Amino acid sequence: MATLEQCQAAVASLVERLAQVDTETRRTYAVERTVACRVRDLGVVFLATFDDDGTISEVVTAETGTAQVRLTASSDDLIALIEGRLAPAAAWATGRLKIDASVLDLLKLRALL
Repeated sequence: MATLEQCQAAVASLVERLAQVDTETRRTYAVERTVACRVRDLGVVFLATFDDDGTISEVVTAETGTAQVRLTASSDDLIALIEGRLAPAAAWATGRLKIDASVLDLLKLRALL
């Protein structure tokens, strides 16, 4: 099981990677949305908000959170997903990743990653 600090570092690296996406691409695919990622084994939720140009606000850690896009994974799977060692489709198909979002939101977020 990964630690909270390891998960925070992985999420921070994802935010940095998204910040490097060119502005025009972000504006094309990003819409104002709040994303929540619940880490089952740590009992924590990472919350981030995309504004309408695709910029991510500061990521906060909470015990609960509401969002338009909700993901749930274990700490190890979260890190593997962010690092690219686990494909989101495979994680979802095997139950390692739970996704609650509209198809349009998923397609737009996928285009950014």
